[in-house]
Amino acid sequence: MPGAVATGTAAAPTGPELQFFPLSEVRRGLRGTAYTVFEGATPEPMAVEILGVLKDAIGPKQDMILARLHGQKPEYTGVVAGMSGSPVYVDGKLLGALSFRIGQFSKEPIAGITPIGEMLEVRDGVARPEALPDSASQTASGWQAGASRAGDEVQAMETPLVFSGFSREAVERFADRFTALGFQPVAGLGGSDPGRLQPEPLVPGSAVSAVLVQGDLSIAGTCTVTYVDPERLLACGHPITQYGPVSMPMTKADVVATLPSPMNAFKIVNTTETVGAFTEDRESAILGRFGQTARMIPVTVELQPTGAAATKRTYHFSVLDNRQLTPSAVLVSVYQTLQGTNLSAAEMSYRLHGTLTVERAADGVALPAIRMDGVMPQTEFNPAAITVALAVNERFSRVYESAAEQPRVTGLQLQVESLAGQRSAVLESAQAGSAEVHAGDLLEISGTLDPFRESAQTVHLRVRLPDTVSRGPLRLLVSDGATLDRLAAAPASAQRTASLADTVTRLNALHDNDRVYVTVLDHEAQAVLGSGALGDVPLSMANVFLPAKEERPVQLNGESLLTIGSERTDYAVSGAQVVELLVR
Repeated sequence: MPGAVATGTAAAPTGPELQFFPLSEVRRGLRGTAYTVFEGATPEPMAVEILGVLKDAIGPKQDMILARLHGQKPEYTGVVAGMSGSPVYVDGKLLGALSFRIGQFSKEPIAGITPIGEMLEVRDGVARPEALPDSASQTASGWQAGASRAGDEVQAMETPLVFSGFSREAVERFADRFTALGFQPVAGLGGSDPGRLQPEPLVPGSAVSAVLVQGDLSIAGTCTVTYVDPERLLACGHPITQYGPVSMPMTKADVVATLPSPMNAFKIVNTTETVGAFTEDRESAILGRFGQTARMIPVTVELQPTGAAATKRTYHFSVLDNRQLTPSAVLVSVYQTLQGTNLSAAEMSYRLHGTLTVERAADGVALPAIRMDGVMPQTEFNPAAITVALAVNERFSRVYESAAEQPRVTGLQLQVESLAGQRSAVLESAQAGSAEVHAGDLLEISGTLDPFRESAQTVHLRVRLPDTVSRGPLRLLVSDGATLDRLAAAPASAQRTASLADTVTRLNALHDNDRVYVTVLDHEAQAVLGSGALGDVPLSMANVFLPAKEERPVQLNGESLLTIGSERTDYAVSGAQVVELLVR
């Protein structure tokens, strides 16, 4: 029998004398040893039997080595989430990393191995064009689909994503956002102890974690170290997101237990001290560098309950800055801070004040803070905490959608006040104090609100008509903020190609949802461009814009909007009414 099967607890070969087993010499029947942690921090050996090489199984010119695991533990647990990256040695030479599972309910621990040559390309900065995503928006679902070219039963080993400080309900509600990226969300079975020093060094076979969120809440994905040198390590044997350049804290990890299951076996992990940062997330491996510090986004959430005697709660945590992962990580984290307290109730709302700070990554120039204000009620489909979390998520998503410039998010501050009941109201009617007016007049507008399960209320607004309104019929739009946002919305193509500064400007131009607005509908045309609305466009200029619609993202409206007043309410307002006047 070729090769020797290592037994006992001998450490995996490493150091300057480490050699690599050529893919060209791999053949059926070779025997070797793989290393992974089943409990604690010390890797344990398990026997490996090579079954053959699957050509182009992972992608074009990217082969996968098929192997069967032997030993009491792997035969009992099967292929385990978190095992990806476990190094495989043949004749003491590093062959590659256990990275793929064969089937969901396989009766045998059969696994796919990523050849070490492909992983070393990540270490050495070699980028194969066919191995890179077409754009920054490609997700792990793309490379998982590529792996399935060898059959629908071949898939990357999941990376267990441990949510510490999160309820099971919160994790299950948003699990699909993370499973689409190749993670296996786990709640309550693992934790984070960043202050704990773990004396065991990171060696091939050690568990290592990539941190998405740290602080009062923690989210971390764990896989296994394949290769280590004094400056860096390679792990996983497949991507987490295949984003390319990343910045995530790299921590040691202690495996509390390995949970066997025919459906989703995984490692229960506590993350410990930070030892560096993951800087590359590529198709064949993730690369971590020792001693580097990852750049994270600081987040503060202040929750103020209703009532003078109520105690304010403040949560501090930081989130990675990554266009694929950050919006979902912020979404579930903000939701948990609001929903996971004794203050939460079935029928309640929140008043939100917040700022999101952003700078251009290219030159570090800070842009105006993006504000978030309004009342976030419970809806027919979601609790109020979801409404708040989605509002924050939407701002992050819009910033990261900027195709013209790379953003760098520098902070998020949220002040959230809890309100009793479902604080939503419909604008049922509106009327003016006088039907006949003059340009420049001070006019009283009253609107009737129909709140949810409350008596009707009247909101009064005193507005001054512009001196420029023409004699004759005049229409005033009395409305919620969402109606104005729709009327002034830039074409979708303009939003996609807008500069980061224009994106921030448009976000800050969004109208608050707890106000009633009065807007003059002028007879002049309005042009909506990428950076905003241009009102009172003369006919001659409109004729210039019209032919340009094919080349430039321009939207022409028959009326210009001029908001002349607003009044804040205690409700999230919806609805619109038109008041007709006669200007003398």
